[in-house]
Formats: sequence, structure tokens, C-alpha cells
Amino acid sequence: MKFPGQRKSKHYFPVHARDPLVTQAQESKRMTCTHIIGIDQTLVDIEAKVSDDLIEKYQLSKGHSLVLDDIRAEDLYNELKEMDLITDEFAGGTIGNTLHNYSVLADDKSTLLGVMSKNIKIGSYGYRYICNTSSRMDLNYLQGVDGAIGRCFALISDNGERTFAISEGKMNQLLPSSIPESIFPDASALVLTAYLVRCKPGDPMPAATMQAIEYAKKHHVPVVLTLGTKYVIQDDPEYWRDFVQQHVSVLAMNEEEAQALTNEKDPLLASDKALDWVDLVLCTAGPVGLYMAGYTEEDAKRETSLPLLPGAIAEFNRYEFSRPTRHLECENPIKVYSHIAPYMGGPEKIMNTNGAGDAALSAILHDMAANKYHRENIPNSSKHEYSYLTYSSFSQVCKYANRVSYEVLTQHSPRLSRGLPEKEDSLEEAYWER
Repeated sequence: MKFPGQRKSKHYFPVHARDPLVTQAQESKRMTCTHIIGIDQTLVDIEAKVSDDLIEKYQLSKGHSLVLDDIRAEDLYNELKEMDLITDEFAGGTIGNTLHNYSVLADDKSTLLGVMSKNIKIGSYGYRYICNTSSRMDLNYLQGVDGAIGRCFALISDNGERTFAISEGKMNQLLPSSIPESIFPDASALVLTAYLVRCKPGDPMPAATMQAIEYAKKHHVPVVLTLGTKYVIQDDPEYWRDFVQQHVSVLAMNEEEAQALTNEKDPLLASDKALDWVDLVLCTAGPVGLYMAGYTEEDAKRETSLPLLPGAIAEFNRYEFSRPTRHLECENPIKVYSHIAPYMGGPEKIMNTNGAGDAALSAILHDMAANKYHRENIPNSSKHEYSYLTYSSFSQVCKYANRVSYEVLTQHSPRLSRGLPEKEDSLEEAYWER
């Protein structure tokens, strides 16, 4: 387990020059490990440069997004392959992207639950999904299906206009029986997306999702939900408020999804409102940066040494050096907020906004897993005087999420190809220290 953010290793665990007492404790106790579990609609993003004739042939609407049935999707894919028009095939899916990035950052295990084609040909979309997924992601629990996984075609015309064709294939056919309880006791989080419980009537995916939530609650594993898109939420915001309140510990959203859920346009007020239902909130706000909100124990609060920030809640970041704690595990809970502006003002040129929020969430998951890993192996550490959710403070987690999000914005793929650099060439060390 690599520890999150830029750490001065002598102050953190694990260390290179180990404390003899820590070493002695470890020798008498077998090190325990942890992992993150995620359920996803497994899909591949396929980009191709095409003529307008091909778009018309498959009855697509130029510049728009339409759903394709499985037969037309397979015909389209085969024609694109035969004519050598495909430029890129990326493994996709909100949770798949998040788990991959977590495994790259933490250099540790994550477990993906979903479906995968039983028969995979070399060079096919299923093959590309596996090739573009971190070897640290455990795919052994994927449910085999006869047929295609999900495919999202981005068809680029000569003038650069993009036409989207989406085929769900068998991606929503995950069965409750394919959710193994045995992987939950050691997990640090169960990560879900709102798409999973809004499928077609008869699809087993919602039941499989609820089975996983049941196991997570049974084994005291935090449930993390990312909202995915405002359109899903605004169809029935009351349903989602109830769902979040009943099942979710950590909520991730952007400012549009936050407004759809809470009716609050200001991301800080939306985050504050969400604390009525959950323990910890991540709200990304584009060029404004990102916010975090949560709870900490009154006796454990730590005042910031950074400038106090104005906002809809005056001086809202006063206690951002505190660490997040579950509301029910606080005797005297207080609300804590933090904010950070885009890393280095944001990229000079944004290559891709798809996946920036997923990247920020992967950083938070890394910090949550590091906390469980440390608590299991060094239980008497002063770091665990209270039942914290993360290893780091609100402020430090914000910085880490912000930095990882920046990394994705500067590349074409929503998936990291490497972890953060050991030493930042473009920024003074003070970014991590302040």
C-alpha cells in the first residue's frame, strides 16, 4: 500500500528506516491487507472516424446520442473493424475507471464485480477492456455472459462533430448470486454509481446492487455512491434522497448533480444539505475547484492555519485540518468543510473532462483504504484514537483529490497510466505541506 498524497516518509507509515518497536510489533503479527470493491456496468468506449454515409446507414442522428440494439451495434462494430476506422478503444465505466485509478495510486488491490463476455477474441472490445485495466484490479469475480458487454461508440465526422451510439449489451445482467459475501469483511469501501439501480424492468443489476449493499452493511463497510449524471437524479430526486439516506456513507457528485439532489445551486450549501443524509461529501465544481464536507468529533477538531474563506457559510474552512468521522460514531459531531481551487489554476489545455470526478473519488478511496490498513496493522497508534473515515485531514484529502483530477484532465484517457510523480517538477513542495 502506497500512502496517499506527497508524504515525507519519516513521519508516516510504512517507513524506510522502521521504528524498532513498530518492527517488533509487525513481526509478531501477520500484516493484514484491504481492498476496494466496486460494481460497474462494464463497457468500452470506441472512437472511430467515419463518413456521414455510415452514420446514415445505421440510422443515427449526427451530433446526437442514440441507443443501438445489440444486432445493429455488432454490425457497426464489425464494419468499423473491417474498414480499419477505429482510432481508440478505451476501457470505460464510472466505477471501472475509479477502481483502476485507485489501484494505480495505491499500488494495491481492488475488486470489480460486473459481467464479461465468456468468449473474448484477441483485439476485440472485451480484450481491450482487460488490456486497459490495471493488473492490480481483481477481475476473477466477473460473471461470464454470452454476448457483448456495453459499448459506447463515438463516431467522429470529417468536420469533428461527434455522434454517439450506445449499446448496453449484457452489462446489466449481473445476478445477485454473483456477489460473493467472502470478499466484504476485508474491504475498505463498496463503490457504486446511480446508474446501477435505474435499469430496464427485468434487469437483475439493481437486485445485485442491493445484495452488495446488504453485505457491506453487515460487515460495516462504508458504501460510496457517485451520482453519475444530473439527468438520472432530476427524474426523481425524492427517491434518491431516500436511497442516499438509507444506504450511503460517502457521496460524490458535481455541482449540477448536487443541485438536482438538494435544490441548492451553491456547491457549498448543497454539500451542507447532503450531510443530512451521509457522513462525507465530495462535490466537484469545475473551474471553481472542489469541496468536501463531513463530520468530526468536537474534542478532535483541529483549526486550520490557512486563510479563512468567505462563502455561503462564513469562514467555512475553519476546522479543515480535522479528520472525517462517521456521524453515528461521534459523541458530539460538528460539521467540517474544506475547499481547494484547481491545481495550478487548472491545465493550460484540458484534453479530457471525462473521468476527472472519478479520479478525485479514487484519491478519497485511497485515503480511506490507507486508514483501514494502518488501523488494522498499528491499532494502538494515536492516529486511531477516534473512528476516523480517512487517514488524512479534510484539507489534505482535498489537495490529493485535486491533484489526481488534474492528472486526468491533461490526458485523453479517463484512466491513469501511472501514479503521481514521486517529486513534483512543476510545483513547490509547499503545496503538500501548507
